[in-house]
This record gives sequence, structure tokens and C-alpha cells, in this order.
Amino acid sequence: MSDGKGDRSSRPTRTFLFLQGLASPFFRRLGRTLKRQGYGVERINLNLGDRLFWNLPGATDYRGSFQNWRRFLAAFIEERGVTDLVLFGDGRPYHRIAIGVAQLRGVQAHVFEEGYFRPDWITVEANGVNGYSTLPRDPGVVRDLARGLPEPPKPQPIFGDMGARTVWDVTYNFAHVLFPYLYPGYRRYRPHHPVVEYASWIRRLARRKTETSAAEAVIAALKADGAPFFLLPLQLDSDYQIRLHSRFTLMTEVVDLVAESFAAHAPSDARLVVKLHPLDNGLVNRRKITQATADRLGLGDRLLFIDGGDGRDLIAASSGVVVVNSTIGTEALIQGKPLMALGQAIYGMEGLSHQGDLDAFWTEPTHPDMSLVDAFRRVVFARTLLNGGFYAEQAIEIGVANAVERLIETAPSRSAPFASGWRPTGAYGEAGAALPGE
Repeated sequence: MSDGKGDRSSRPTRTFLFLQGLASPFFRRLGRTLKRQGYGVERINLNLGDRLFWNLPGATDYRGSFQNWRRFLAAFIEERGVTDLVLFGDGRPYHRIAIGVAQLRGVQAHVFEEGYFRPDWITVEANGVNGYSTLPRDPGVVRDLARGLPEPPKPQPIFGDMGARTVWDVTYNFAHVLFPYLYPGYRRYRPHHPVVEYASWIRRLARRKTETSAAEAVIAALKADGAPFFLLPLQLDSDYQIRLHSRFTLMTEVVDLVAESFAAHAPSDARLVVKLHPLDNGLVNRRKITQATADRLGLGDRLLFIDGGDGRDLIAASSGVVVVNSTIGTEALIQGKPLMALGQAIYGMEGLSHQGDLDAFWTEPTHPDMSLVDAFRRVVFARTLLNGGFYAEQAIEIGVANAVERLIETAPSRSAPFASGWRPTGAYGEAGAALPGE
């Protein structure tokens, strides 16, 4: 890492350091665009997949141990004059340390994520999302900030490309699986080996048509019956929104907690519908586990499981929605449905989500204040959302153009490293600290 230091007086005014993104060309195109506009662009590859999806000259390959990552990154930031850090997700072990290292030096961290509101949007926040978000949690502050903000713009429609996404994902993951010796110190952040995940995905895809038909039949029966039902959309065990921004480690814990409360306190004619996440890899038989929970609690057909169905349609027909911190929650708010958030979520505030305990939610759920929902939408869109996507050519083109503008207008302040109020704690400050879910 001795080359590239250069004359400090000749450095660009801003230098963006890219770490891991998704298995997508999005970060490569974003970095290339910034470089063409005269900004400094650096990249650290942590595995061969990173290298394949960056494919721009001048990148640095880190082949050291995870324990030495903090020291290496701190020296790299100082040597290259980094002013901005760009990465996807605040929970990956390398990223958790990187955000802390950056903030200690007054370097602005730009965290990309899937959109808080979907479809058509991606999230970009300073330092982190959900539990680490700098969005206000005080309804009064939200209303004050919303005054004068326009109605969120109508986005260009964003369409995904599942074929490209699948090819990119397989390419990224198998690159390291087949050539691990090129980056011997790399520590994977996903809990399961890619081969195991893909094999399970094949089994799930083979049953998709059957599961979709079964889900549609359940939904039709619920609507015809007219009895109240509550929706519990599952998230992914591997998602750091669960592993980092909630008290849970597995979604089975969520189902058990919610079902036990429902059995004890919900009206006798009400039902609880557990909906599988569309990207669940199928390694855990959620249907079987949910049925076992129903049997244990004596709920019978009051606890239902579906793998399919339109989420918006289900929300519209429901009496309320229980989430950990899913973006399904923002859709529930738009539809004016009572919402219970069990984890750290940007909508976890009075006037939006139910602030009482879960037991009371089944009989006395709090409806959102729609004027606050409107103010909340305006603030979230103005401060965190960009039109665009990660997995299709047009979506990437739109997203990159908007992201460049956002990154440039968000100027770092090296003289005030904690201006946002964020503090690195726990594993953020120590390279060898324990990480949840590992």
C-alpha cells in the first residue's frame, strides 16, 4: 500500500472509497461516473467476487486477516486522503468496523440499502439504517421538518431483472468458493455456504406454482369469510435488519413470540397469517415449524402459513400488520393500517406504529395518524431515498445518476467527526469483537 499516496497538494477535493456492494454492476458504474467528474475513487476488494464486479483499474486487494482489517483500513484512509466511504449495508462485519474507522476520522459514510419505500426506490443514509438512522423519531420534529417539503416526486418505474440478478449472484458467490486461496483471510458474512443455499433454492422454485396456488386459495377464503386477520410478513434470518437492528436472531423466535401473544389475547374469531419472504432460501421448513407452533398453542386453522400472494392486497384486507422492521411496514402506513414494530425501525414512533405492548395490539390497535404519515413520507423521501434500482440496466442507470448527485451534495466534515450524533460502539470500535449471528 505504499504506492498511490502521492502529493497531498495534488489530491482531488473529494475521494470516495468503495467497499462491498451487491452482486451488481451498480457500484462499478457509480465509481466510474464519479471518476469521470474529477473525483478521486478508491476501491478495496475483499474477495474475488468484489474484484469481478468492480473491474476498474487501481483497486486494492485486501488479503489479510479480519483481525487486521481495522488497522489496515485506518492507514489506507489516511494515506489516500479518503473523504467519503461508500458501501452497501451497515451490518456486514467489515462494514461495521469500516463505519467506525471512518467516523473517527471525520469521513462521511454513505450506506446504501434497499428502499424504505418500494418499489422504485433505493436508500442512501449517512452511517447506517433503521437503528443507526439519523431520521428523527420525534413526531413534532418530523412535522417541523416536513413543512415546506414538496410531495415526493413521481418516480420513473423500476423493473427488476431476475435472470440477471441470479447470474450475478451465482457469479459473485462461486468466484470465492472456487478460488478462496486468492483472498485467504476473507470472512464471509452470510451464515450458509452458497452451494447449500442454491440447492435449497432449486427445491423451493420447483414448488413455486403449487405454493402460489395454495396461497391464493387461503387469501380468497379469508376474504370470503370476513373474519378479522392480522398479517405477519417474515424477514430473512440472514438479514442484518434482524441480526443487528432487532433483539431477535431467528425468525422462528418472532413467530413464537407473536403467536403466543395472539393465542392468549386475540379475539377468538381472528386469524394470524404468516407470510414467507419471497427471497427465503427454503433451508428452514417454515410451514412445518408454523404448523407445530399452531398445534402447541391450540390455534388450529387460526394460525395460517402462506408462501405467495400479493403483499399490498393482503395488507388492505387485514386488520393490522406485525413486523420486526420490514419495509412492509411503510406500505401498511400508507394504507392506514395499524402497525406493530418489534425491532428498531424508522417508523417506530408515536403516531405511526402502535406504542402499546403486543398483547394489546390484537384488541386495541393504534391506527396511524395519516397527517403524520404524510409528513414522515416527505422527510424520508427528501433525506434518504433515490429513484433507481440495483438489478436491471435501466434501473442501474437511473440509480447511478441520482446517487452521484446525492453523494456530491452530501459534503463530509473532517473537522467534526460526530456532527450527526452517531457514535461507534461495541464491534464498531474493535476489530476482534464478537458479531451477532456468527
